[in-house]
Amino acid sequence: MFMQGKLYLIPAPLSDSDLNFSIPENVKIVAGKLKYFVVEDLRTARRYLSRLKVEIPISEIHFSLLNEHTGVASIDALLAPILQGNDMGLLSDAGLPCIADPGEELVRIAHSKGIKVVPLTGPSSIFMALAASGLSGERFSFEGYLPVKTVELSKRLKKLEQWSRLERQSIIFIETPYRSAKMLETILNVCSRDTLLCVACNITADDEFVKTATVAEWKKNIPSLNKKPCIFIIQALLV
Repeated sequence: MFMQGKLYLIPAPLSDSDLNFSIPENVKIVAGKLKYFVVEDLRTARRYLSRLKVEIPISEIHFSLLNEHTGVASIDALLAPILQGNDMGLLSDAGLPCIADPGEELVRIAHSKGIKVVPLTGPSSIFMALAASGLSGERFSFEGYLPVKTVELSKRLKKLEQWSRLERQSIIFIETPYRSAKMLETILNVCSRDTLLCVACNITADDEFVKTATVAEWKKNIPSLNKKPCIFIIQALLV
């Protein structure tokens, strides 16, 4: 009788910078011995594992897809190799699996089956941005993606700003790279001049940029964020 395997949450780099800068040695060791992976994107996963110089040839590794198009009914079957005694890695495109990335449903089902889930240390743009922002790391809320349409986005930003002021906490949200510039423009048009805003751009990349200032100060020198991945954090001051 065999024992069931473990589900390892494998962190991935946030940029193309040197892996030694952001990926701990134990991640390389664990990932290098895994033959089964559930991944967000096949091409990205293969490229990453090649950079890690894993022990098992890429052609012999079994990949299963889990992304926003994966139906809930098919997620259960992804864990079959673990139930057969194999360890498996969950790998997102960038950062930590399940943090603003697909995977939480797989992990939840794993827990329901008594499978041991092992999170490994690695980069998270969300928490790295918060740590570098100087804003509240004791009371904060992560809101994910905000509405795309300008009117709805403006209303949501106003509510989040009010919530930040009421609860005395920082509010974190993200945007797709091609809409980062529009997000910054909307924040500066909607939020109060004294509200603090942190923009964390291209975390861990050579052109990494992290700055916190008031909305009024940002308006004096607006950076170019075109097609760059950014984390935005606001914290409204008490009036």
